Amino acid sequence: MSLRRMLVLACISLGLASLAHAQSSDTAAKPPRPPLIVPAPIAGAASVSVERIKVHGASLEGNLEGDSPDRDVIVYLPPSYQKDSKRRYPVLYALHGYSISAEKWTGEIKTPQTIEGAFATGSNEMIVVLANAQTLHNGSMYSNSVTTGNWEDFISRDLVTYIDGHYRTIANRLSRGIAGHSMGGYGTVRIAMRHPDVFSAFYAMSPCCMSMRQAPPPEMAKKQEEAKAAGDESKLDFFTRASFATAAAWSPNPKDPPFFFDLPTKDGVPQPAVLAKWAANSPLAMVDQNIANLRQYRAIALDVGDLDSLKTDTAELHRILDTYGIANSFELYSGDHVSAVADRWQNHVMPFFSKALASDHSK
Repeated sequence: MSLRRMLVLACISLGLASLAHAQSSDTAAKPPRPPLIVPAPIAGAASVSVERIKVHGASLEGNLEGDSPDRDVIVYLPPSYQKDSKRRYPVLYALHGYSISAEKWTGEIKTPQTIEGAFATGSNEMIVVLANAQTLHNGSMYSNSVTTGNWEDFISRDLVTYIDGHYRTIANRLSRGIAGHSMGGYGTVRIAMRHPDVFSAFYAMSPCCMSMRQAPPPEMAKKQEEAKAAGDESKLDFFTRASFATAAAWSPNPKDPPFFFDLPTKDGVPQPAVLAKWAANSPLAMVDQNIANLRQYRAIALDVGDLDSLKTDTAELHRILDTYGIANSFELYSGDHVSAVADRWQNHVMPFFSKALASDHSK
């Protein structure tokens, strides 16, 4: 992953003004990046089965971007799945970050190797599901919007229903978990807050987009407005497309083609109504209204690298949960936004759900 994309992913959570700063400083001297931490393959680890399927999302039908409601999904079946035809399994739903697909994310978290490694080192077997959430502007934000389609509903309803109907799952919230990284970490927190009837444990890795946004600085606002007026998504630069993805998810406007959303500025002037919509989608603003839901979780975990600018908001969510007496773990580990995600997946995320989710043998 390029440093440029890492800066974008990190700064999305800090507001569009921070995106502008990241862009202007992209050519400045940069500190050395920490090395990638990838667990070594474990000799003798049993292989998982990998299935690549299509799942139709009724919740995504008719989205104004024209994205297909038939989504690519990767399903990892544990080693015993084909051998023990009567056994049922807990399920972990995993959400990828902005600008990449589920397929691309497998290269970052090194699946299936890290899933096999987790099982080989003691984690209970489970089914792991990755859905592709790329949209016209490269990210759904896992939110409900007429522009992008109802992605929150797709993950929590359509996808869960499909997996329960086609695989030997334990179709119970106590045996379902949700996790994700960056935009997927945001989606994890958002969906978990609102759907404790579906999931019982969640793990947010370096979640982005947690706090309220500010209007972009004038130069960036002008660039965004000009790009929107041009109506040609193929010519968007990375930063503008990231802001468009946010607008499509959080400030949809079905009467404003071709992109069908409102930006946070108009003629360079901040639009309070749009900014209020964006603020309403920030987990740090949502959390107090969802405490009763969060109390229903059996296990909650948050982590972030000490060189990741997302650490401030992640720590703040941890503080708020502690204030309400909601049990959760928070780890600030050595690394940046992506340097340790494969290690975290095998040695932290998978073991966490192994303990948190009810398995066939524990019910």
